[in-house]
Amino acid sequence: MLKLYPPINLRRSGHLQVSELHRIYWEESGNPEGIPVIALHGGPGGGSSPEMRRFFDPQIYRIILMDQRGCGKSSPHSELEGNTTWDLVADIEQVREILNIDKWIVFGGSWGSTLALSYAVTHTQRTMGLILRGIFLITRSEIQWFYQAGASRLFPDAYDRYVQPIPEDERGDLLNAFHRRLTGEDFAERIRAAKAWAGWEGETITIDGPVSKPKRFEEDSFADAFARIECHYFVNEGFFPKDGWLLEQVADKLGNIPGIIVHGRYDVVTPLSSAWALKKAWPKADLHIVANAGHSSLEPGIVDKLIRATRQFGRELA
Repeated sequence: MLKLYPPINLRRSGHLQVSELHRIYWEESGNPEGIPVIALHGGPGGGSSPEMRRFFDPQIYRIILMDQRGCGKSSPHSELEGNTTWDLVADIEQVREILNIDKWIVFGGSWGSTLALSYAVTHTQRTMGLILRGIFLITRSEIQWFYQAGASRLFPDAYDRYVQPIPEDERGDLLNAFHRRLTGEDFAERIRAAKAWAGWEGETITIDGPVSKPKRFEEDSFADAFARIECHYFVNEGFFPKDGWLLEQVADKLGNIPGIIVHGRYDVVTPLSSAWALKKAWPKADLHIVANAGHSSLEPGIVDKLIRATRQFGRELA
């Protein structure tokens, strides 16, 4: 089973003023003459990490990462104004342009898969191919499954901790109950809600469940941006024109774009049905279902398939 490449040193980085309010962080590593790839982090609001570089052979790839608006090293922190899917798609294009890249591979997992697809259907001519993990289409049914009822039946212990900040009489609509607290003026209540929201995903992200919750999901700063920005996007249904819009666009526009989809069989954060629907709408893509894996990109079976995917694209596009 393949493992992550050894740690890859940063080659250069910078900040880009993308609006009067927002300034985003970007970085580059690997081979400056290699195949360009942009790796998009999850959340939204999750921020990038050095581990994301390690899915790519640094001798073959020119590896670009960016922190999306309001998170990671971008500023202002946890800002919701001017923070939509289409703002992020425009930011990706600005990064491509300042780095003088003609076309690139787009890599993303979870929300990163949503953003990668949104970018690809908007800038198809700039997309050489897509490598996606943990498919999330921001449909009402996906949000209902994870944030209201569905995954709750598999992780009732974690679910009880998730709903704890919300009074029982508001639990019939958890998304909006959290949104009120995450955007309210009571900062202490906001942080309590943020840590409960982030903790729910952290406790369900791997097949091992709550015992494997990443430490950063307990940090106030991370949880604040992660929860506020996610909830903002989900209340606004991804800023798409209608429910199911993204899948329609994929079917219409990505017919000639190669893709590899990797998805854990037991992913409860973004169920396999979303990847299955994407594959049906996009026959040219290859779908790899990983047994004994959940949602995290760092589960061994997921890592193996993603490394194989980047190696395959490296051979085909070199």
